[in-house]
Amino acid sequence: MAQCSQGAPQLKFEQFDLDRRILAGVNATGYTEPTPIQEQAIPAVLEGKDLLGVAQTGTGKTAAFILPLLQRLMTDYAPRRIRALIVAPTRELAEQIHQTAVDLGANTKTRSVAIYGGVSKNPQITTLRRGVEIVVACPGRLLDHIRDGNIDISQIDVLVLDEADMMCDMGFLPDIRRILEYVPDQRQTLFFSATMPDEIRALTKDILTNPTTVQIGMMAPVETVTHALYPVGERMKTRMLMALLEKEATGRVLVFTRTKHRARRVAQDLERKRYRVAALQGNMAQARRQAALDGFRDGRYDILVATDIASRGIDVSQISHVINYDMPMTVDAYTHRIGRTGRAHETGEALTLMVHEDESLVRRIEKLLRTRIERRRLPDFDYGGYSPIRQSSDDRQPRDNGRGRPSDNGYRRNGNATSYARSEPRRNGRAPVRAQNGADGDVTPYDRSEPRRYGNATPSDRNEPRRNGRPQVQSNGADANPSQTTPGTGRTVYSASPSRTPNNGAGSNGQQQRRRRPHRGKRYVPAGGRPRA
Repeated sequence: MAQCSQGAPQLKFEQFDLDRRILAGVNATGYTEPTPIQEQAIPAVLEGKDLLGVAQTGTGKTAAFILPLLQRLMTDYAPRRIRALIVAPTRELAEQIHQTAVDLGANTKTRSVAIYGGVSKNPQITTLRRGVEIVVACPGRLLDHIRDGNIDISQIDVLVLDEADMMCDMGFLPDIRRILEYVPDQRQTLFFSATMPDEIRALTKDILTNPTTVQIGMMAPVETVTHALYPVGERMKTRMLMALLEKEATGRVLVFTRTKHRARRVAQDLERKRYRVAALQGNMAQARRQAALDGFRDGRYDILVATDIASRGIDVSQISHVINYDMPMTVDAYTHRIGRTGRAHETGEALTLMVHEDESLVRRIEKLLRTRIERRRLPDFDYGGYSPIRQSSDDRQPRDNGRGRPSDNGYRRNGNATSYARSEPRRNGRAPVRAQNGADGDVTPYDRSEPRRYGNATPSDRNEPRRNGRPQVQSNGADANPSQTTPGTGRTVYSASPSRTPNNGAGSNGQQQRRRRPHRGKRYVPAGGRPRA
């Protein structure tokens, strides 16, 4: 496997021998000089090699495969035939790649289409029938069109998998393997992602053929981003967010939450405070999702509250702050979130609202950054009884939550009370019973003489009769007969409470009495007849 390393002399786009019409599109989009991933990836792709491209998010991976792809299509021009397939995990990323292909190829005759779910198939079918050269698709909708016979990918020349690790994380790996069954074996395959864990590298062995690996730097957020933590209680997050927006985070702000419901709720709370805010989460219709993203990109919204669907490949310039309302689940997710700011050598700031349970993930992020993240306390913020300095310290709190340290005999002592330790073994589901006569607090490990309790009843024989699935209660009197005589009348009154007679449930004649079981469920009704008694 060929390996490219960073440090090659910087090039200009003109030195790639690209068509002048492609260079015109590059100049129109504002690109002046290639990024490191573009410097090393474009020559390898132009040579027709398979590529494994790994670079920090926000470094221009999309243009790194779109530019050589356009050059190849123009060199061997075959109109109205699908020659390149680009697979992306999310609708927003697919739409963005499609728009990049349109912008860079504006002066060429190359046509592109974006295929994804959440919208009608009919416009996509119409565009496919007219003929396109580049298809940018999400896996699910692409397979739908293949099964319906609307698209033929059996003659493509280039297959691109963008954000390959995210597609595997989202469960698209089986769909990717099904797509590979429809593409030709003789093709050029490009893998691009911001992270490339070991399991993804193992997958590339089945898909790539002698690939060139281009890896730029360590897999960490770019150095133009500064990081800060704000220790806070869970119920204080919304107030802390509004305080940060008022005092710290000015400009265009992207707020990340962990769930769809929370993204919608936080956006509504900010809208009540007269902020220009939009929400972006998976339960929204595609038209609303695109409108929110376009409005944030165009400046109609200053704040975008989103889930992790906005953390991959969404290119919105001039984002000054990324605020993690909730800590992400993994270190890689943190890398992708923070990559939305500090793009194209601009500076940005990443602020995270941290609760005590996030300390473990914070330590892993600090290990990746190779530095300690600054803990900040917001001035003039009402923390109540919460102490952010104490909660964010690196000293680990005792695991027993203040219940006392275990004594030598394995039992926790808290004041004058000695409770049974959870680590003590149990036998037959029963905890050890404490000796009542022990003066030194010793414990009798397993006192089998003490019976189990069933409410107020103490059954001594498992074969005793039971009523309604529960053991009968013993009579406390000397006479087992439940009848008693009413004073002054001589009448015999029978008690309604159950009792147990000495003959173990037998009647007065010595025979076992039949107990009537309670009726449960519907009574049997024969066809055309009355219910049986």
